[in-house]
Amino acid sequence: MSARDRPLNRPVIDILCQRRGRRLAAALVFVTALLPGGPSAAQSAEASRPELVALLDSLRDLREVPVSGGIPLYAPATVRRWRAGLTRLAARHAAMPAATWPVPDRVDHAVVGTQLAAFDFELRVLQPWARDPGHWVDLVARTPYADLPATGAAGERLRRALAAVPGTMQEARRRLTRPAGELARMAVFHLDSSDEVNQGEPRRHRPPAGVIGWYRDLLDRARTSEPAIVPDIERAVSSLVAYRDWLVAAAPTMRAPAHVGLDEYAWYVRRVRLVPWTAEQVRLIGEQELARARSLLGIERHRNRALPELVPAATAEEHERRTRDAERWIRTFTAREGLLTIPPDMPPQYETDAFFIDRSPWGGHRHFWDEITYRDPLNNHIHASIPGHRFDGALQRRHPRAVRRLAGDGTRAEGWAFYIEEMYLQAGLLADRPRTRELFYVAQLKRAARIRAELAMQSGRWSLRQAIDFLNAEVPLMETNLARYDLAIYLRRPAYGMNYTIGKAQVEQLLADRQRQLGAAFELGAFHDAFLGAGAIPISLIRWELTGLDDEMRQLGIVR
Repeated sequence: MSARDRPLNRPVIDILCQRRGRRLAAALVFVTALLPGGPSAAQSAEASRPELVALLDSLRDLREVPVSGGIPLYAPATVRRWRAGLTRLAARHAAMPAATWPVPDRVDHAVVGTQLAAFDFELRVLQPWARDPGHWVDLVARTPYADLPATGAAGERLRRALAAVPGTMQEARRRLTRPAGELARMAVFHLDSSDEVNQGEPRRHRPPAGVIGWYRDLLDRARTSEPAIVPDIERAVSSLVAYRDWLVAAAPTMRAPAHVGLDEYAWYVRRVRLVPWTAEQVRLIGEQELARARSLLGIERHRNRALPELVPAATAEEHERRTRDAERWIRTFTAREGLLTIPPDMPPQYETDAFFIDRSPWGGHRHFWDEITYRDPLNNHIHASIPGHRFDGALQRRHPRAVRRLAGDGTRAEGWAFYIEEMYLQAGLLADRPRTRELFYVAQLKRAARIRAELAMQSGRWSLRQAIDFLNAEVPLMETNLARYDLAIYLRRPAYGMNYTIGKAQVEQLLADRQRQLGAAFELGAFHDAFLGAGAIPISLIRWELTGLDDEMRQLGIVR
């Protein structure tokens, strides 16, 4: 095991067994009984095979971008080295006698295969250094978030990062050999404008206007607190402005498509996400879920027609109080109903994605998730915090198998976080909050609508603007900024938009499979613990490991 992958304390399986006791232990015994090889199979659940960890480490090393003077070098020689290295690693992976291994090890082998396939897709199809001007903006976007004055190691890192900005922008012009005009226009927008979603940015009541605005904000702060770095910031600003001006002038001549096409989209879905469905099946599931969410919303609104509407929080203090009340209710309800195990060493509370914005001083904008969360934080807190992404991520970081700590899966992560929204609704969390149930259906409708928009963009039928217009028209409370933010991701990262609804559908299928297998012995909390305990890996692999059903593995070519 490599030095950078030392075992973490208190593996999640141990904690879950302590808390759930015989019920979860019985579930794990069932899983072990499915594995070939008797005691060796049980032993294999403790850690990943060293050869798989070594291969994953080699892939991580290979994928590192060479840097000179802080400037990332995407030269043709680098790409050739990546391709040759990937070929060698894929051959090592294929030569492993995985078919003779116990199922958990075969699952790990398949997980490593998805990481190889993801890099292949990046090299063959995405090529962001050559196609996407926004890739180069992303490389320098976080530098101006630094606190000033920056001293010691932090100050040295900031000075190096600032000094590298002009060279990075020059390298961008050299390496963008087949840029897409639509992606160039998106890059210009982010250079010049705040998207008013501000995900990942320092919290500001009125954020600066785009990446260039953040650098100018750093410049203003440096003039009073750290004047020695002012010249470096000025050169960085000038280079970003020049890059912006170049993109504006050249965008009309950048005729390469921004989309990847449905054939490549389907390849990614099957080979990287291990979803055993075609692009057409993905589309049909999305359309069905879109109709289902809209119909349930209509029924719920009819049921609640005589009730008062929810009133958004009016102050930051009220928003914080509602958030803390929501988390306490989630934890209380989860424990009371036995829905899953929250290990005792987890944080006592989690942050929220929606910090408060008071619109009154400057006409500040609230986006879709703000409007949802200010009315009731429950939906977003379940999805993003507990037992969604933040909680889920903490479990995975302590997984006993190194492969499952190092390699995540977007469909599994978003599918779980979306699945638990409706799971809690159906389990009764919102029995006394009828208007909040409407918000859950609005969020469900929004997530399902992403599939139609994503497929239409990736097939080349819709532009980003058309997809934004569709989302605005289809989803209550939706507005252009959040629609643009989401859809730009789905255009730049194919198959990300389908993760939510398709992942949720896979979790529900797995739940149904386990109910059929266990009958009256099925317990929802034990199912959720076993699902989380399997790791953040493709759901089809979790299904294979938990049920022994290999039909999807045969469809995907993992079992022959």
